[in-house]
Amino acid sequence: MDWLIWTGAAVSLAGLAGLVWCIFRVWRARGAGLSDEALREIVRGVVPINMAALFLSVIGLMMVILGIFLG
Repeated sequence: MDWLIWTGAAVSLAGLAGLVWCIFRVWRARGAGLSDEALREIVRGVVPINMAALFLSVIGLMMVILGIFLG
């Protein structure tokens, strides 16, 4: 079950990369001094990506735990 552990780790890292991207995207938008409405629009666009990245991280960690249990 090593392949499940490594695949899960890769999926989890992809999710983590997505979360870091979301953090930097909103951080840059806040630092740009945008209006309140423009900042809300950016955050509104980032939320689905953030949720998908969080989902990927959770699925990846589940795969790692399942691979450890089955291995």
